[in-house]
Amino acid sequence: MSCFIFMVFLLLKVAHSDAIQANFSFYGLLKLEGVLEVDSNGVIVITNSTTQDAGYMYYSSPLQFKNSSTGDVFSFSTTFVFAVPSADLSDGSGFSFIISPSKGIPGIWPQNSARSLNNSNYWNSSNNMIVLELDRIVSNNQYGSSNLMLKTGEPIQTWVEYNSANNQVKVTLYPVNTPRPSVPLVTLTQDFSSYMDEDMYVGFSSFTETSSTSHYILAWSFKMNGKAEDIEASRLPKLPIGAGGNGGYRNIKKILAVVLSLSAATFVLVLIFGAILVSRKRRSREVLEDWEVQYGPHKFTYKELFAATKGFKDRELLGKGGFGRVYRGLLLASNMQIAVKRVAHDSNQGMREFVAEIATIGRLRHPNLVRLLGYCRHKQELFLVYDYMPNKSLDKYLYGQPKLTLDWGKRYKILKDVAAALFYLHQQWAQVVIHRDIKASNVLIDGEMNGRLGDFGLAKLVDHGTDPQTSVLAGTLGYIAPELARTGKASTSTDLFAFGVFMLEVVCGRRPLHPRAPADQILLAEWVLNCWERGELLEVVDGRLRNDYAAEEAELALKLGLYCSHAVAAARPSMSSVVQYLNGVSRLPDNLRDIIEARDFPGSTSATSSVVPRSMSISSLTFSASLVADGR
Repeated sequence: MSCFIFMVFLLLKVAHSDAIQANFSFYGLLKLEGVLEVDSNGVIVITNSTTQDAGYMYYSSPLQFKNSSTGDVFSFSTTFVFAVPSADLSDGSGFSFIISPSKGIPGIWPQNSARSLNNSNYWNSSNNMIVLELDRIVSNNQYGSSNLMLKTGEPIQTWVEYNSANNQVKVTLYPVNTPRPSVPLVTLTQDFSSYMDEDMYVGFSSFTETSSTSHYILAWSFKMNGKAEDIEASRLPKLPIGAGGNGGYRNIKKILAVVLSLSAATFVLVLIFGAILVSRKRRSREVLEDWEVQYGPHKFTYKELFAATKGFKDRELLGKGGFGRVYRGLLLASNMQIAVKRVAHDSNQGMREFVAEIATIGRLRHPNLVRLLGYCRHKQELFLVYDYMPNKSLDKYLYGQPKLTLDWGKRYKILKDVAAALFYLHQQWAQVVIHRDIKASNVLIDGEMNGRLGDFGLAKLVDHGTDPQTSVLAGTLGYIAPELARTGKASTSTDLFAFGVFMLEVVCGRRPLHPRAPADQILLAEWVLNCWERGELLEVVDGRLRNDYAAEEAELALKLGLYCSHAVAAARPSMSSVVQYLNGVSRLPDNLRDIIEARDFPGSTSATSSVVPRSMSISSLTFSASLVADGR
């Protein structure tokens, strides 16, 4: 018999200064065995364990669970899908969702662990920890819990929701292929204030008593002060073959038994029928390539997209660029608005950009990224289907005709939105995603005026901790970092440079390059820095705001923009630091002016230290323009 138990424990307090208020989603397959964690770069680290009795993993950064001023605990919501293959289930095995002040678990022993915590830690007043434990043990329901059969190996979705207003925590469990129950499995009224530090880690722990048991996390979503993003069942990965379970997880022995039970006559007929069918449809059939099988989300038919866009009529055209045109569409079956990107026929890089978008954004999930819904291949044409963004791109508000003025509150919110998206791409996802084309026209505005980063046609994926390989120079003039212009090697640091220029662009309401401006204002970054030196920094703020803006926020954004677009790559901050600056969690360095004007910086190479200090010179930009083979 399997049961669910909820427990609250106390554990040692540990302080962290780099905590963030998190909002993240993860789709993948994490197997909890040995000692498992996610390091500061987002890389899954597995410490070798021969017995595999216990394991744990944590989200890479501590999260801020308390208001630093009042000490009140924030509300939070998390949902995850787990599975324990039926072939691996043993009495005494299970795993836990944990909120802990550190990534270690006091009292857990690698070779003798029957629980996430051993008995010495139960109700220890010197400890500080919250544990949601899911066990497969023989129980008499002494905790008042409801039975939930885990032995089938079916994926189970769990919701844990804490409301700080009424100190109520709710826990809901149900198989992913069934609707979410309206009544939670467990409801508990408990003030978490005394059980939590300001900064805590979230993660999972696994354990087994009698044999090696595999515990899998298939997806995980978390949100502070709000509802976590729901998990899409269609995006869940499959358990490894032979891992057990029903409902789509096939057992090799069962398949073999079914195949052997077929009569020879039936088998031959099936083969003949299949051969005829393949022969007839060979010319019209679209062959799925390897990348489509591995990365492809939903595949639309050309007929669906043709009908949705009314035949790709010009009146449905939303915009066009170097890689093709984007059309507005309406899916007739679901009455859902979409945007369809039709990759240009004559684009030499069309297939490469198409594959890049499928391979990256198709697997990403973040509220500040444009969501890729699916794709279509028709003859030699390529189509990508996105969520429709009713308020179009940010550049329409900054430079469109007639100009639409965006108030300061919305501008600053968009800066934070794009920063959060880049933080996710650089440090929070399983791999590092280098966008390579951050600019106002690639930031789209949804119906609630949230900024969403889109257009992953130039994106590169690299593993955490590896050095990106030199590639053909890509990007847009004005946003290209000096070292990128020289080497063609894109990195998270070159994304930082482009983001810094983007910040200045949004605050000032003008493009990075303005050839018709006075000589000292042609380069936006040079103009901003000159005004700062004269003590007139806020003179560069977009005049259309008519002084209706928050001066402290504007000053922060301008200085941070210069900081990010520093000529020396080693001097630029990380995206996690940028997010903390924009959210007021951290303050800019007191000597920022000296940092921005410095030619040399610890960790810089001889190549970067020779760069002029004030962002990019006009001559270097001209040089960059001659190299932009992929720019638009």
